[in-house]
Amino acid sequence: MTPEQIAALLAFAGTLDSRVRRALADPQQSARTISEWTAAVADVPATMPETGWDAARAARRYYEQQGGNKSSQFRAIEPHDLLAAWGPHRAELMNRHTDPVPTADPDNPQAWREELLGTRAAVARGHAAPAQYRAEINAAGQRRLAALMSGVGAGPRRYMPAHVAAELRQFRPARAHREQLVAEGLPDPLSVRCPHCLAAIDEQCRSSFRNRGKGRRPLTGAHPSRVEALIAEHGNGEADTEQVRVARIMCQPPAPRRDGRARHTSGGGEAR
Repeated sequence: MTPEQIAALLAFAGTLDSRVRRALADPQQSARTISEWTAAVADVPATMPETGWDAARAARRYYEQQGGNKSSQFRAIEPHDLLAAWGPHRAELMNRHTDPVPTADPDNPQAWREELLGTRAAVARGHAAPAQYRAEINAAGQRRLAALMSGVGAGPRRYMPAHVAAELRQFRPARAHREQLVAEGLPDPLSVRCPHCLAAIDEQCRSSFRNRGKGRRPLTGAHPSRVEALIAEHGNGEADTEQVRVARIMCQPPAPRRDGRARHTSGGGEAR
């Protein structure tokens, strides 16, 4: 707040409190009070209509004795009373603020950080309104996002275009195999929770159930109990037996490959 805004605020407080009006009657005392207030509440804005902040309204609430606070009966308003009202409002602004992407070069970390901190400081000092990206995620925003995402991918849990998934297929064979099975109408083995290892949906089964999950490694297949839960959820008494059989086969971990290795005898002879 500027000295002119402080003078206007104290003049308004003088209409509510005769003690402030008497203190401002002396020119020297008035100048000293305005100077002290300016130094104390320099980072507090006078008004922010877009966020509902008004310093004069905060001063009036002080004299309304809200929350059972009867300090106004014993002393006139002071700078710390205005700071106490601005603090929660500033915290609410920072909670609503979402950092916008800086315009600085990302390869320049110092400039990137300075712009990011400068934006936060402007919101904290009331010089700028918070950037509320979360406000876009409402009913209208969801419809707008749905329109933008309508052409991205297809099928269950697909979050990328089909050509991108095809290019990444060689780098994620397990995921590609699951998507292929779903496209063929077969059940996804990870679409249910595993009753044995307690793996959540979309999580691979893990071996050697131990305390706190130490030493557990992900499996390439699924536990038989998960297969049974899958069949119980997606199948019924008239389910296609061939589809269930294929689901059982594709859920089983692949058999370990055994390489033909020479077996040494105790006498050091040739392997048979």
